[in-house]
Amino acid sequence: MSFPRYPKTKPSGVDWLGDVPEHWARVRVKHLFDIGRGRVISLEDAKEDGTYPVFSSQTTNDGCLGYLETFDFDCDQLTWTTDGANAGTVFLRRGKHNCTNVCGTLQVKQTAEFSLTFGLHYLSFAAQFHKRPDTNGAKIMNGEMAEITTLVPPPSEQTAIASFLDHETGKIDVLVEEQRRLIALLKEKRQAVISHAVTKGLNPLAPMKPSGVEWLGDVPEHWEVKKLKRLGEIVSGFAFSSGDFSSSGVRVLKIANIQTGKLDWSDDSYLPEEFYEQYPRFAVLNGDIVFALTRPIISTGLKAAVAKMFDDRVLLNQRNALFRANAGFDKNFLYHVLFSDSFIVAFENKIDFTGQQPNISPIYIGDIKIPVPPHDEQAVIATFLASVGEQFDTLTAEAERAIELLQERRTAVISAAVTGKIDVRSFHHG
Repeated sequence: MSFPRYPKTKPSGVDWLGDVPEHWARVRVKHLFDIGRGRVISLEDAKEDGTYPVFSSQTTNDGCLGYLETFDFDCDQLTWTTDGANAGTVFLRRGKHNCTNVCGTLQVKQTAEFSLTFGLHYLSFAAQFHKRPDTNGAKIMNGEMAEITTLVPPPSEQTAIASFLDHETGKIDVLVEEQRRLIALLKEKRQAVISHAVTKGLNPLAPMKPSGVEWLGDVPEHWEVKKLKRLGEIVSGFAFSSGDFSSSGVRVLKIANIQTGKLDWSDDSYLPEEFYEQYPRFAVLNGDIVFALTRPIISTGLKAAVAKMFDDRVLLNQRNALFRANAGFDKNFLYHVLFSDSFIVAFENKIDFTGQQPNISPIYIGDIKIPVPPHDEQAVIATFLASVGEQFDTLTAEAERAIELLQERRTAVISAAVTGKIDVRSFHHG
């Protein structure tokens, strides 16, 4: 779909706006809106059920954190997130509601004729140019928002643009959601394939036997079932003194570095060079399986990964454990076992939630029983799952790229419409 350009334009005087329709006004946000802010509302105060929503900085669940039986605002207004990962995200809030203290609020002045729906689209586009560069885009405070130059078309054009964008972005959002559902289905299918392969094998005609383990069910008759600790060595991390940490030297693997299926080194810590020789038992080797043992990080379940390190010297910190498989066990097969449904269930069943924070003991991890095929069959299953994994990775990457292109299209459509690069006054949708 193509649209004409406005016949007459003028320089806006703002780099990121360029030329704009000649008859559009330019007004700073502070002259269009009364600017306010939400208040501190704790998670404990915001209940799951209630009358008046509490809106926060999150984008999930439309930003609703919970509910209160009282309200701070009884109006339609725009809000935007002032700091954090979602800084600059703009929302349209209606009726009686509450906002947390990371929400700036914009209520149209009584003297202004300005459509909040148009304003939602315009400020969502404009806010990206006003995030504080000294915070890597993590803040856009009231002062920055107040000074944003806002284009103000005549009221009838504001309505036309808002209607056009609601329609066009709605279509794009539906397509994005379809791709996200596809990614979720691919993840579920991948998990199912892994779980079936490492517990039932690849031969559908193989005779089966009870495993004796509830969450495993039946396994091939010629397989064994063994405790993890019988298949290798489990080592708990060492409680290195915080005073020993340094800015360089031997890398330390901490609980923050262990994510689901991968290591994240964005949080770097080091110990002096000589510690690697002093604490050889706690050296992490390529191919080791590392587990997070405590803190909220495991409250959502298993956090484990294969150690694939670019640094040859890594030491394991406390509250983590590693598993080093015996020479006769296929590490790639073991990796898939650890992320099978049966192992995850077993792991989560052993997490202790009675203390101040969830915790699991290396002893409990070692007691988890897993299926053990003959070594050559382990290798065949691992090769099969590696191939299947590549296929799922390809399909997932295609879906993620489709989302990226759709979101770029969404941004471009909004930008063109709210800055007057296209004339949508004649737009009608059935």
